[in-house]
Amino acid sequence: MSFLLVSGAGMAQKVEIGASLGGLNYKGDIVPFINPRFFRPGGSLFFRYNASRSVTFRAEIMRGSITGDDAYSKDPFQKARNLSFRTKLSEANLVTEYNFLNYEDRRFALNWTPYVFAGIGYSRFAPEPKTMDYATKGWVLPYGIGVKYQINRPWNIGLEFGTRKTFTDFLDNLGGIPTTTAKLDQGDMTTKDTYYYLGFSVSYTFYRIVCPE
Repeated sequence: MSFLLVSGAGMAQKVEIGASLGGLNYKGDIVPFINPRFFRPGGSLFFRYNASRSVTFRAEIMRGSITGDDAYSKDPFQKARNLSFRTKLSEANLVTEYNFLNYEDRRFALNWTPYVFAGIGYSRFAPEPKTMDYATKGWVLPYGIGVKYQINRPWNIGLEFGTRKTFTDFLDNLGGIPTTTAKLDQGDMTTKDTYYYLGFSVSYTFYRIVCPE
């Protein structure tokens, strides 16, 4: 019976739930480079399974919005085009984290690690305005870097920056095959839009107390 309790406790220490708050940003036809001006609030809920000291599996749902405005560009073409947008985003993803240090339960030790992550996700988006007919959902490839730290068992904090590679050119309502000859109404068909998430997280690790015989 004692063995089962210890074994059950060990399994419980692998389970972690948490939430993050931060900002979303975007790169595409209207904002060709990341511009801090366009960070907008975002947040997520996640579940972690710490499979080993080095490998963690994570499931996450995220919501937020992205925006862009030609008016803030220094490019004369963009100023003349004078387009802007705001897009609401929701995403679900599954990723694998690789911890560079041994991230494990150590009550009296400094327990932290930098990590990288990558996986697959699915997103839905709702641009405002939406002036064309196109799909507003699709697969994304999330990847990025982060650092996590156990501040006081069972609580952990973390900071993460992630990129979402998408397969759409319409996050900003500007893209695809041109439907008009007016250059100002056209985007760059050769590139897809990308969005980013910078978030601060707090998570809770579940423990079970093993009763002595």
